[in-house]
Amino acid sequence: MSRLIAGGFGCGCAPLAAGTVASVVAVAAGAAMLLVSPWLVAGAAVLATVGGYAAVRAARVEGDPGWVVVDEFAGQWITLVALSRPSWLGLAVGFVLFRLLDVTKLGPIGWADRQHGVFGIMMDDVIAGVIAALLLAALRFAYPAASL
Repeated sequence: MSRLIAGGFGCGCAPLAAGTVASVVAVAAGAAMLLVSPWLVAGAAVLATVGGYAAVRAARVEGDPGWVVVDEFAGQWITLVALSRPSWLGLAVGFVLFRLLDVTKLGPIGWADRQHGVFGIMMDDVIAGVIAALLLAALRFAYPAASL
């Protein structure tokens, strides 16, 4: 079960760009949760972070293998916490911001990525999600008419 969770319920088996595939699935699920309540996305983000950490640890993962994508779910849902409702533009901007930060690993994201073990696997995406959420919230504030 821990490997199933760590692998994003199969998303980690994608032959190419498993992290991006997991982020797309996370955005779709996040949009559905936002339709119900923004609090549902916040709860899912916490659950994916804590549960993902536990699952990756229980799976005794070595290094940071490409099939472990629960961290993408956590980071993407943290990003979507900045939205009060789903919109195509808001979801797209949130996706792009998170993936851009996750791939470039700027600043504290890169530091976290260089840490060993489960902490490094999970925290780079959590930090990327927090920064992406802050940027998305700032864009929503700066451009309220943009339907983010």
